[in-house]
Amino acid sequence: MKTIFIKNKRIKAAVLSLVAATCMVAARLPQQSTLPPGDPDNGGLTTPDGFETVVVADSTGQARHIVVNENGDIYIKLRYYGKGERGGTVALRDTNKDGKADIIKNFGQYKDEGGLANGVTIHNGYLYFSSTLVVYRSKLIPGQLLPDEKVEVVLRDDHEHGDHWHITKPMAFDNKGNMYVPFGAPSDACQDMVNSPGGQPGSPGLNPCPDLEKHGGVWKFSADKLNQTQKDGSLFATGLRSIVGLRWNSDDESLYAVVHGRDNLHRLFPDLFSSWQSAVLPAEEFVKLKQGSNIGWPYYYYDQMKGKKMLNPEYGGDGKKEGEGSKYQNPLIGFPGHWAPNDLLFYKGDQFPERYKHGAFIAFHGSTNRAPYPQAGYFVAFVPFKNGAPAGPWEVFADGFAGVDPIINVSDAKFRPMGLAEGLDGSLYITDSRQGKLWRIMFKGNKKSFGPAQLAAMEKHKQLAHIRTPDEVKDNLDAETKLAGQRVYNTYCTPCHQRNGLGDGSRFPPLVNSEWVTNDKRRLIEVVTKGLEGPIEVLGKPYNDLMPKHDFIKPAEMAQLLTFVRQNFGHMPDRITEDDIKRVTKKQ
Repeated sequence: MKTIFIKNKRIKAAVLSLVAATCMVAARLPQQSTLPPGDPDNGGLTTPDGFETVVVADSTGQARHIVVNENGDIYIKLRYYGKGERGGTVALRDTNKDGKADIIKNFGQYKDEGGLANGVTIHNGYLYFSSTLVVYRSKLIPGQLLPDEKVEVVLRDDHEHGDHWHITKPMAFDNKGNMYVPFGAPSDACQDMVNSPGGQPGSPGLNPCPDLEKHGGVWKFSADKLNQTQKDGSLFATGLRSIVGLRWNSDDESLYAVVHGRDNLHRLFPDLFSSWQSAVLPAEEFVKLKQGSNIGWPYYYYDQMKGKKMLNPEYGGDGKKEGEGSKYQNPLIGFPGHWAPNDLLFYKGDQFPERYKHGAFIAFHGSTNRAPYPQAGYFVAFVPFKNGAPAGPWEVFADGFAGVDPIINVSDAKFRPMGLAEGLDGSLYITDSRQGKLWRIMFKGNKKSFGPAQLAAMEKHKQLAHIRTPDEVKDNLDAETKLAGQRVYNTYCTPCHQRNGLGDGSRFPPLVNSEWVTNDKRRLIEVVTKGLEGPIEVLGKPYNDLMPKHDFIKPAEMAQLLTFVRQNFGHMPDRITEDDIKRVTKKQ
């Protein structure tokens, strides 16, 4: 090879600059030869032809949101635990580039604001991560996997409320130094949570809703100011009950969110809404937020089948009344109810076929409260995007997480997709909240020939029970239920504890072999009739949520219900009688 010497300094500088730029571009361009091989079983997932999936890690813990650094290091926020510590974060590194993480380290110990954590992201050289009440940050150190041990508090939620509030703290950052954080609300539709915890059948909503003063919206803060509380920020958008997935889209410099709709239409208003309506309504909303946006909660919900905002029953609605719903902002897309959209990602890379660029991936964590119909969601969708709006119908991009269909109980699902992240090479990463599995999806096919045939194969997944809208008669799982106690249980208890009594694996505890079921009958009756709030332990695991009181259930039905629970989940041969119920409730 001949060596060329360049004497002219200007030419030499130009050549060196060109070489450097070329190397930088080459480093950023996805090279299929540098991508690791996919797993033989595609990681257990179904994706469009041309994509391959590798499992990066099998069991990181109850994984929530995820971010990938420029050097490929991965950071995952855990919901509860990191090596026994409450509310940890886990860091992963693949040193030999085979696609599998060979270094996995937990870090982040903060004992004051534990469970139900979600958010993690990288901004201006810092790793931002959150618990339910606090947004923290730690400085990332070049070449080092773990961030600086110094942890700074960026934002603290200083309100008084229990863990049943939808107060998880995902974060999004714009390019002007602002951080956006949601403050969720506790109830279905602003019911009185003090005198009627959890809402009782027929309970009206408070009007005007006092929760909207400090909750039910997204607030804007400084991204770099420390020790902020809500009063240091400003209200950006309101009428948003619960947000877990929040993203800033640099394409149009706008904030987007996927919003969890309300629950319990049939349980709270059985004369107005059927169990089928309660299973599929209201919509999970994909929204574009701007300063002053009002999405309508708690007064209105979105009906994806009617394509309209409808008046909530707590404010006089009956499923037919629109009221003044047209005054509120409609979503970009209304997805079927209770799919639990828990993360949102706008794809910026070049690895995937061109049609995916600028589009939105949405991770549907899956429903818990569709009984007596099968649970739904549990997949990752894709929405084509153009000029700040959907450019076509939503698609099934990745499926197979649950491993079963239909999904009768949450515990039947093997995995539940949760967090989304994009690597510098354009790979898509997906976390699982059950066992902490982590997938990396890569495109290895021909981008020019990718199109209708590959998409048509995935379109068939929309006919599976966990995605399609259930048939009101044929898919009703209670059609053959004979036991009176089981019918009562399926109506009021399955949304949290599931048909098999195993709970949802995180928020709601199991009933099977639980000491709360098998021990003192009096305590079981009191819990159901009076409700329960605050930290408890069930089978050695901590829980901290709200068990609403069910004193509206008639003593005879309550006796049937608790007898079914004791016999079916606790293997207790004795019965709970109507007199047992009356003796306990008279003393309350």
